[in-house]
Amino acid sequence: MSKSDKTNAMRALEQRRIPYTTHTFSPDIHSADGVAAVLGVPASMVYKTLVVVRPYGRPILVMVAGDRELDLRLLARSLGEKSLEMATHRQAEALTGLLVGGISALALLNKAFDVFIDRPALELDQVLVSAGQRGINLRLRVTDLIKVTGARPVEASRGMGQ
Repeated sequence: MSKSDKTNAMRALEQRRIPYTTHTFSPDIHSADGVAAVLGVPASMVYKTLVVVRPYGRPILVMVAGDRELDLRLLARSLGEKSLEMATHRQAEALTGLLVGGISALALLNKAFDVFIDRPALELDQVLVSAGQRGINLRLRVTDLIKVTGARPVEASRGMGQ
């Protein structure tokens, strides 16, 4: 991959000498489940970055496994917030400057977001997250992802269908 093909997320990791592996797939795939199927990994390893808004204050980026569903009430309780809402598709893209399906905490370092990661990630060695562009995911160690993004572990999800 040439220097001009690299995303901001890749450059951020390289500046910090953090190892990662790049995985590419069709940019038409916008779901963590779809990415997991194409890459042949469990959906529990593919973390989607969701944009959540507070009634007041900074927006939130929360990383949740592809096989789990964000529970806004649980997240609000974990953060001591009265209420939270999922950003609409349009809001998420306006707030991040990235397309849904390509939103990444790694691509939004030093921006006005509070960053969280769902606690089940702590049980994994590595996860895949968006590189900040549809069709590219990065595999890296969970500890490195937390270190770079400053993500704080929270209770934010439940298993699908629970």
